[in-house]
Amino acid sequence: MAGKIVIERLEFQGCCGVTPEERRRPQPLAVDLELDCQTEPAATSDKIQHAVDYAQVADRVIAIGMTQDCALLETFSEQLLTMLFAEFPIERAKIWLRKLAPPLEHVIGSVGVQLDRSRLAHQIQDVGPTPARFLTQQLHRLPKGKALDVAAGSGRNALYLASHGYHVDAMDRDEQAMAQLAATAQQRNLPNLHVRTVDLERATDERPEFPKQEYDVIAVFFYLHRPLFPALLESLKPNGVLIYETFTIDNYMRHRHPRRWEFCLAHNELLRLTSNLRVLSYDEDEHDDSHGPGSVFTARLVAQQAGSISQPHESA
Repeated sequence: MAGKIVIERLEFQGCCGVTPEERRRPQPLAVDLELDCQTEPAATSDKIQHAVDYAQVADRVIAIGMTQDCALLETFSEQLLTMLFAEFPIERAKIWLRKLAPPLEHVIGSVGVQLDRSRLAHQIQDVGPTPARFLTQQLHRLPKGKALDVAAGSGRNALYLASHGYHVDAMDRDEQAMAQLAATAQQRNLPNLHVRTVDLERATDERPEFPKQEYDVIAVFFYLHRPLFPALLESLKPNGVLIYETFTIDNYMRHRHPRRWEFCLAHNELLRLTSNLRVLSYDEDEHDDSHGPGSVFTARLVAQQAGSISQPHESA
């Protein structure tokens, strides 16, 4: 069931103006949002984790609004749209961003810009990477703290986690991709994202890149190297969470992708590889491909490491 989330007149102090003087002094800004989304899951369950949380939307808009320095409201609005589509399961967004006290002598009201855009149109326009949809859907299950993005590639998931306050290590064997990710993190003012160039498939029994009990969250998307699983699981902290999605053999049989069937999971294989963890969410099915149009067959898992067990006190 399609519906809308509406936020009226969200006000905050932001720096936006053509002149350096105007950008130096925070001024009152306001934004109205109308977000198209599916409301049926929340209406049926009556649980906030199944809804687009308008309080979280408001917090993220204010966080961006109070830290960005833009010359134009158009630029500011585009940044807000990019965040909304990247972080929330919405299909269309209408935004009205305005200055409440514009530096114009004869204007007694506000001045601003209005944008109305679908997710698909924004993806076509936006050259930046968007995070995996499964990651955005499962963010509420992930504990805060330190995260690892394995085979990070362009860094779409690492950037997303870093923007939500995680201290993120991103690793990949592509040195150029890691250099570009580091530059993007610096450009977006994300000092909590660090990159490492690592050959994850080298022939070795030593895995210093996965310190034991180091990470609260480990994310692996569309990458499969089975020998890594013991090190991955040992690198989770007590109560740490692994979130994993990659192709199943059904995708190879249907689409001949990836190019070799060995790169695909057998049915229930992901459960067997992570059998020591507590499963929080799991399914194998045909899913929308967050890389682009169409659908793919994947296995999706969210699973938790066991918590620490305190030693019993000896009786006197």
